Amino acid sequence: MLYDINWFESRVQLTPKDIAIIDSETKESWTYEELYERVIKVSNFFHTKGVRKGDRVAILAPNHISYFDFFFASMKIGAIFVPLNWRVAKAELHYCINDCDPKVIGVNPDFKANLDAAETNGTYITIDTSNYIDDLYYEQATFDGNLHEEDPLAMIYTGGTTGCPKGVVLSHKSILWNALNTIVSWGLSKEDTTLTCLPMFHTGGLNVLSLPLLLSGGKVVLLANFDASQVIEELLQYKCTIAMLVPTMYHMMIETKTFKTATFPDMKVFVSGGAPCPYKVYEAFSKKGIAFKEGYGLTEAGPNNFYIDPKDAMHKLGSVGKPMLFNDIKIMKDEEVITTVDEVGELYIRGSHAFTYYWNRPEETKTTLIDGWIRTGDIARQDADGYFYIVGRKKDMIITGGENVYPLEIEHWLEAHPAIDEAAVIGLPDEKWGEAVVACIVTEKVLTVEELEDYCKQQLTRYKVPKQFFFLTELPKTDVGKVNKKTLKLKYSNHTDSTIS
Repeated sequence: MLYDINWFESRVQLTPKDIAIIDSETKESWTYEELYERVIKVSNFFHTKGVRKGDRVAILAPNHISYFDFFFASMKIGAIFVPLNWRVAKAELHYCINDCDPKVIGVNPDFKANLDAAETNGTYITIDTSNYIDDLYYEQATFDGNLHEEDPLAMIYTGGTTGCPKGVVLSHKSILWNALNTIVSWGLSKEDTTLTCLPMFHTGGLNVLSLPLLLSGGKVVLLANFDASQVIEELLQYKCTIAMLVPTMYHMMIETKTFKTATFPDMKVFVSGGAPCPYKVYEAFSKKGIAFKEGYGLTEAGPNNFYIDPKDAMHKLGSVGKPMLFNDIKIMKDEEVITTVDEVGELYIRGSHAFTYYWNRPEETKTTLIDGWIRTGDIARQDADGYFYIVGRKKDMIITGGENVYPLEIEHWLEAHPAIDEAAVIGLPDEKWGEAVVACIVTEKVLTVEELEDYCKQQLTRYKVPKQFFFLTELPKTDVGKVNKKTLKLKYSNHTDSTIS
């Protein structure tokens, strides 16, 4: 299928005077028409700098209007938009730049030093304020619009916790269908407003709500840095109707005085994603009568894949719901057999929103994309009513004494303790058990190992009770707020003595 005009331009024609983007820091706002004018300038600049179909344009900046300038300009030209992670180490950032070889790189001055010694022939643009486009030199260009739906539009690098980051290539089709599926399944409209405070170098910041809301004609409010109290104030000020945050952010929010007094009169639903959400977060929103639900996705698929009515979320606690309208889900056991009710297995996803391939990694593409299905590496189950639950990462499963243990069940129980803020369960090498179940916890008050053991035995089968407890002031996090279990395993890999026989 060829596109004569992209969906953004069609949206501009439909609602040119409606507000599209608001910068919460500067209080600037742009209508769809004004955003389009910016996109044309950036498109012409890219073209003047030799950017053509298939070339990469990168950005290294906090959440900012320039993300949309670059993204929609890439859509117009047929270039590939590459948002770079400014939280990673310099060596990892340089790897990504060398890997994608961008023709143009937009850089916020705060991150310019991160690019020192980076090997690239790309043209640098300084992105300091929204007026950066006034300094761009360009000549008027003609764009043929000869774009195929399978052409790549964006490349988002994964976190790299298991090796070098992988560039996940998303086509025009995959991004459009994720947005369409979200709008239809979640009931989004031009009356909706969201606050995007997840970093837009991550699929959660870009694809969960920002692009779907722009397709539907809604409003996107940008926040560059996360502060729990400020997020609540911005949600209230801009009358946001839907928001997506990760569990770590919600945990910080519910502890604030601002949250305890806020009522969120305009909010339809809060969505949690990125990692399984602790039940205490559900309870905090439930006590205030605020709709809250959990989602699931990954950079390679969507990332929106499920829908659950917030009314069902509390009595289907921890469920991500049922598949959205335009994607298929199955759970596989041993790569060949579909699981039965409540049986765990690996989650597979199929749909037009799926990624196309990993950049420069054909072999990894082949092992992840199987006959059109994405192997997610996540373990899940489906109950008798058709609701899906994410049990944990396949790589995080612990085999202790021949028994399979999924850390999430233990983590949920530990975090239900009133004195425990956060918990992460890992498996460590153990001569007796093969792997020992170990818990790393952050507590509000001193707890003894005996108290924790007794508490765990109330709910957990004996072999699931942690054999050691490590007390931390804070759990290490990845650049998108997930608990970094790789760091914990490295830190405690020599602590193999069991405390429970």
